[in-house]
Amino acid sequence: MEIKRFLEKLASDDPTPGGGSASALAGAMSAALIGMVAGLTLKKEKLKQKEMMMIKKRGELMQKRLLQAVDEDARSYQEVLKAFRLSKKTEKERLYRSRMIEKAFKNATVTPQLVCHFALHLMEDSYTLIVKGTPNALSDAGVGAFLADTALKGGLMNIQINLGSVKDEAFINKMNVLTRNLEKRRHRLMGKVLKSLAKTG
Repeated sequence: MEIKRFLEKLASDDPTPGGGSASALAGAMSAALIGMVAGLTLKKEKLKQKEMMMIKKRGELMQKRLLQAVDEDARSYQEVLKAFRLSKKTEKERLYRSRMIEKAFKNATVTPQLVCHFALHLMEDSYTLIVKGTPNALSDAGVGAFLADTALKGGLMNIQINLGSVKDEAFINKMNVLTRNLEKRRHRLMGKVLKSLAKTG
């Protein structure tokens, strides 16, 4: 989807795309910036070829996957809406509808999880670029880190919001453990990023 069209749809009164898709796009933009900074560093720093090449490759792969996640998140919420529209006239229909709603909300946590995991990798790579990348692109590496942080926080929030409509306690507990771990890692990484950026000021 083109950026202009995506923003128009995001600003419309349609329920999709929404915050989940916006979080995925933030991650894709982070990946693009990281790929750019790694590429610029490759041209200037001959001793860092292998590490920068790996970061650039990862950035390109994650950018592509996160762009796909923009549409995937919208589709998963459409499945939630579809489940709510199921008939509930009979007891059998009500039970089936309830199961489908639960399933749809569980599935709606899948894309935010992917966004969160990729965002963590992007934060790690942006930190490496802040420390080792070309100084001429320091601000780009910093913005890449902040965009990854936004993607991660957005993904975490969307997981928690979807969990609010899930009744499966085992699934909820599993997701809560996952999100707590992701938040701890996010907080630690962002601390390192901010500390490194402060040193360059």
